[in-house]
Amino acid sequence: MSESFVWRDAGRVVVFRPGALEDAPALLREHGFASFELLSTERALSDHAAGVLSQAAERVHRVAPGQVPELAAGLLPSGTGERLVALGGGRVIDAAKAIASVTGADVAAIPTTLSGAEMTAIHRLPAGAESRVRGMVRPVLALADPDPMTGQDEPALRASAMNALAHGADSLYTPFANPVSRMTALRGAELIATALGQERAPRARAALAQGSVLCGYAIDSGGFALHHVICQTLVRVCGSPHAETNAAMLPHTMAFMAPRAPEQIGALCEALGTEPPDLPARIRLLGGNPPGLAAVGADRSKLDEATDAMQARPELKFGPEPPDRTELTQLIEAAW
Repeated sequence: MSESFVWRDAGRVVVFRPGALEDAPALLREHGFASFELLSTERALSDHAAGVLSQAAERVHRVAPGQVPELAAGLLPSGTGERLVALGGGRVIDAAKAIASVTGADVAAIPTTLSGAEMTAIHRLPAGAESRVRGMVRPVLALADPDPMTGQDEPALRASAMNALAHGADSLYTPFANPVSRMTALRGAELIATALGQERAPRARAALAQGSVLCGYAIDSGGFALHHVICQTLVRVCGSPHAETNAAMLPHTMAFMAPRAPEQIGALCEALGTEPPDLPARIRLLGGNPPGLAAVGADRSKLDEATDAMQARPELKFGPEPPDRTELTQLIEAAW
């Protein structure tokens, strides 16, 4: 594993190295972002290096808690610059991508979690502006600094890591999976599992962050199916937090997929250092034995509405032998 690299890929540049956040103003200028508008949060901007970055911005937009469509719609009238820099987790980066899908801006992403959003053209759209969307947006520049990406407290970091692992896992068995997406997914999974078994030394943090980047690439290339249909819908309809929802569901969705995609899940087991019968327990251990959906705030009264929405998603059919309504309900109940 290299702790620092520059990855040029079809119009996108990924700069992966410790200290990238501190050096962000210079790196942004080097890659065409001499002027930009910054999207971030109060928490991210309280960091010293992030404060320097905010001073380099033409304008700073603070992204509140909430759902991306509403956040992006609220920022759209003011976030009209040609270059947007997103400093934060998946919510912030996805909001920048959503705005840019309407304005045509270039986006640079500086992640502060393992969301993988810096690597994908997967995002929701600004509410009320869907007819103006020019296309989905992938950041043209990602500054991936392992320190802010792995700077959360241990429970939050484990949940974020399970979100990253799910990107790789769910991409393995779709119709769009390919040798490159599978290779990056499995290497990313291996790095995540290895790093979570070690103390949080700099090298382990770099491995965890690199695993997230690779799994983000994999889902962007290979797409997603069962797991993300369930989790995205639970977050949107039942109000549970994104990373924690992924952590709660992943042992169950992978157990469900094991007999349906034995070759792909077998390769995932090998990357995680386990056998198929032990995969759910291995994922729970890596996730720090995460709490169930009820404990993280999912609204059970909206479960029927969520299940209806899941069944309407075309991506549900991207996995082999997609579940019927009864099987979906059983999967979610098992994680409750």
